[in-house]
Amino acid sequence: MRVEIWSDIACPWCYIGKARFEKGLAAFDHRDEVEVVHRSFELDPKAEAATVPVLDVIAAKYGRSREEIIAMEENVAAQARSEGLGYQSEGRDHGNSFDVHRMVHLAKEHGRQDEFLGLAFRTNFAEDRSVYDPQTLVDLAVQVGLDEADARRVLADPDAYADDVRADEREAAELGANGVPFFVLDRRYGVSGGQPAELFTQALQQAWDNRVGENPQAGVHA
Repeated sequence: MRVEIWSDIACPWCYIGKARFEKGLAAFDHRDEVEVVHRSFELDPKAEAATVPVLDVIAAKYGRSREEIIAMEENVAAQARSEGLGYQSEGRDHGNSFDVHRMVHLAKEHGRQDEFLGLAFRTNFAEDRSVYDPQTLVDLAVQVGLDEADARRVLADPDAYADDVRADEREAAELGANGVPFFVLDRRYGVSGGQPAELFTQALQQAWDNRVGENPQAGVHA
């Protein structure tokens, strides 16, 4: 069974949702027969390459005061920490995530997609370095076992994996996804948002039961 997850590095609920999904998957009896594929979705495709403080971006988007935005971020931080995740509610930056998505596709090609994305999320939300910095992306690639020269080559070529990112985004639009995180189970069931782990376990079980019900041999293994 395949689960596809559309997300963006700039989305805190994608960070939290990934952790919750993993907990839900761990509680699923057939977890070893689930393939997880991460797909690209840009929340702010028109963002400039130069980074800006994330609190300023949120304040402009919602028309709230800085104090209100900090309170909102602290609430998200509490949610993240309840899942055992680090989270800096202040001091982060915001930029164009297209290069991050391209690097996720490079990592996918080498079987390191989940590890790279998890590390990128942690870097963006819990560490004092910018995931939008090309050197940081190279460092993360090396950290998950990718070749440094290969990572630099991809970042130097704006066309590398660009079509893959756009293909993911077209698929999201075709599936009716207008926000992330968006989880698709066997291309038949959708779950939106950073739902509780228990809901993910239930959704996985429902998808599995229906799959086996339609094809009894799908649940039979030697």
